[in-house]
Amino acid sequence: MDSKEVFEKVKSLIAEKLEIDENKITMDASFRKDLGADSLDTYELVYAIEEELGISIPDEKANEFETVKDAVDFLATQL
Repeated sequence: MDSKEVFEKVKSLIAEKLEIDENKITMDASFRKDLGADSLDTYELVYAIEEELGISIPDEKANEFETVKDAVDFLATQL
């Protein structure tokens, strides 16, 4: 799975979990500042990504995700 495919999956999950329009989600979007995610939202999102993609994301790594690109780049290396 390449970065573009990972981004599409992650974008869909973000839109669903945060109840926002997919068009607002870009690679440069900040989870907290641009998308309005709080720490609980972020935790739920990481869990949903793990379930959807069948991978495990260490907590310390998940805490480093500031932007959608941070998450996509990490996920692309794991798949």
